[in-house]
Amino acid sequence: MLNLSNKLVATFVSFLLSAASAQAQGPCEATRSAPGLERFYSQTWGTQYNGQRFQSAVNTSINSANASKLELLWVYGLSTNSPRSYPLVTEDTIFIGDGGRGLVALDRENGCVRWENTEIQDISTAIVSEVVDGRTLLIFSGRNSGVFAVDANSGELVWQRFVDDDHPIPMFSGSPLVYEDKVFVPISSLEIGLTLNPFYGCCTTSGGMAALDSATGDTLWYRPTIEEEAKVTGRHFFFVEEYGPSGAPVWGAPMLDTKRRLLFYGSGQNYSRPASLTSDAIFAVHIDTGEIAWVEQFTAGDAFNLACGLGLPNCPEPMGPDVDFGAPPLLVELATGEDLVIAGQKSGDVYGIDPDSGETVWSTRIGRGGALGGVHWGIAANPEMDLVFVPISDIPTLPKERPPQPGLFALDFNDGRIVWSVERKAKCEARSCWPGLSAAITAGPDIVVTGSLDGMLEIYRASDGELLWSYDTVTEFSAVNELATKGGAFDAHGPMLADNLLIVSSGYGSFGQEGGNALLVFTVAEEQSP
Repeated sequence: MLNLSNKLVATFVSFLLSAASAQAQGPCEATRSAPGLERFYSQTWGTQYNGQRFQSAVNTSINSANASKLELLWVYGLSTNSPRSYPLVTEDTIFIGDGGRGLVALDRENGCVRWENTEIQDISTAIVSEVVDGRTLLIFSGRNSGVFAVDANSGELVWQRFVDDDHPIPMFSGSPLVYEDKVFVPISSLEIGLTLNPFYGCCTTSGGMAALDSATGDTLWYRPTIEEEAKVTGRHFFFVEEYGPSGAPVWGAPMLDTKRRLLFYGSGQNYSRPASLTSDAIFAVHIDTGEIAWVEQFTAGDAFNLACGLGLPNCPEPMGPDVDFGAPPLLVELATGEDLVIAGQKSGDVYGIDPDSGETVWSTRIGRGGALGGVHWGIAANPEMDLVFVPISDIPTLPKERPPQPGLFALDFNDGRIVWSVERKAKCEARSCWPGLSAAITAGPDIVVTGSLDGMLEIYRASDGELLWSYDTVTEFSAVNELATKGGAFDAHGPMLADNLLIVSSGYGSFGQEGGNALLVFTVAEEQSP
């Protein structure tokens, strides 16, 4: 009943937002046309299957020589102050989820709407594509509504699935990945928030990974992160039963090793005790069967939920540090020719992991870490320079023994040593202006693109960390769809490089940060169309 009520409220709010934005479309209404689908500039949330979030010179013309010439091309006003969708770009179109409005296909040159689908109004992930029976599908997840496939030409809904295998209240935070005939869907749980209700009996659900048929959406296999069924472990208020083990959500997108046919992904903390051996872990799973190749846990005994720190009874005792793997791992090839999985954790640790065994090859501690510290949304790599780039958030939460180190770090991915680092300073003293990097980052041919919690979009030279370009997005913009639009904190999916464009959503109102609703599209001045 709680889940149904939440959905009804969300649907009503989404309807109001959608109606408001629909009235604000203005002069772009007459420019609608079918999108081009010959070329896509990314395969997954991680750009490539290996999760590196790297765009080579083949896919982007933006580099260290021309980054300083970037200028704002156009702005689209989104319908939420905490955008959570990540775009898919073709030769002439940008597909993106627009908060309470739906899925929109925007003309790359001017931001005008080609088509829109207003049936799906809680899109929270990257948009990925797959050709099925000669038709190009766009596949993505709604935060509470499940997984969707729509026709890329028209926006028509093809299928929808609500993946709830052994999981009555799933949440879809991580982006799906499509390969061959399968859609791999990471699953977390709304229970982490239900723990705020002291009369809720926490907790029974587990995170997981599902494989769906890309043509129909039917479930092919489902792999929970906790195999053991939750049991009653105690009571509070004499009558509210407590359950465990639970949690270990899969917050982030999976990464795919096409050679080994393994899917790699991280898990979060347990929601209740007893803690499992699969929380705060990296999984390696066979893509054809869902069978586990290996699981390696990096922080044992971490049990935490939203009741913690508020004196509410659902907080596990003792309370864990909440240092899950929210950021997806990536795969690189070393100078020796061997492969390595690299994963960053909210603890501030970065690990180099053997993809065949799960054994740790090297580890490097960066920053203080914590519930809002360390690595949040995503790291990136430049395989041409043997570097992995690590954004550190380090928002102060609970007292820690180390000082925070918000900023950007470059590590040699062969051995984990720090090559260079940039510690950011806040542009003001308000909590919403914390200088850390929580959003995922993106690497270009010889650049790294970051968005900070204080609203600065920045480009660094990959070889030495020199700042090449910055843009303060905490301002009001004139949007092509004539919706009131402002920028704010950068969080979640981060920037994208595609051809001559830099695309990013500015504004994220969670955790006391500066909300905003600006989809910003930049291009190098000399490359603008006449």
